[in-house]
Amino acid sequence: MGTNIALRFDGDRAYVSLDRPDKHNGLTIDMLGDLIDTAHTIAGRDDVRAVILSGNGPSFSSGLDIAKATGDPLSIVRSFVPLPWRGTNTFQEACWAWRRLRVPVIAAVHGRCFGGGLQLALAADFRFATPESEFSVMEAKHGLVPDMTGAATLSRLIGVDKALLLAMTADTVDAAYAERIGLVTEVTADPLAAAEKLAERIATRSPHAVAGVKRLFDKAWEASTRRTFAIERATQLPLIIRLATTRGKPTGS
Repeated sequence: MGTNIALRFDGDRAYVSLDRPDKHNGLTIDMLGDLIDTAHTIAGRDDVRAVILSGNGPSFSSGLDIAKATGDPLSIVRSFVPLPWRGTNTFQEACWAWRRLRVPVIAAVHGRCFGGGLQLALAADFRFATPESEFSVMEAKHGLVPDMTGAATLSRLIGVDKALLLAMTADTVDAAYAERIGLVTEVTADPLAAAEKLAERIATRSPHAVAGVKRLFDKAWEASTRRTFAIERATQLPLIIRLATTRGKPTGS
């Protein structure tokens, strides 16, 4: 794996950690590719029954590292183009690859869970968070929209009105509010322990049934994720172009 994504296997579990602690696990383009590769590595193993996703250091993830990403515009352009057989681009697949896994993915969240980091956590099947965790759909602060599969996961989990409220305001909310609206599964003092306990419970069930349940709920939901992802890209592209061409100008220009 890449230097900023740590992967280890312990029994029937895969532990995946974002490992850029000095930057609150701000996501780089390289990290997005490494997340995809990591998910594919796990998908190729039959002995894994659950994945636990976490972040090293003070936060789960502060979101996309905008400064680093915009320093390489060509990389953004390449990453924005979707692969036709997948229906996702690199930004989207870094999150949705975890939904494609046959096994449950459980996010253990602490500290900041912002922007792309939140969309990654939302792509997990379950989210446990510390009481001190903070959440923000913060793309609007940069003149952008959530485009890393968040349009699909947010509306599914919390309803369109709450999703619009978070995405339009870019407000930071606490863990108690996040739990109340369904953004997180449970608030707990030890998210990692809670994730491991849930993984143990699910591991007592048939892996075929667990995989079937995950596939069933994903396919049976009313929205077409492929269509949603295309809409995300179409909405985001002109905003990215505007951001790139107006950097340094006053907001609203």
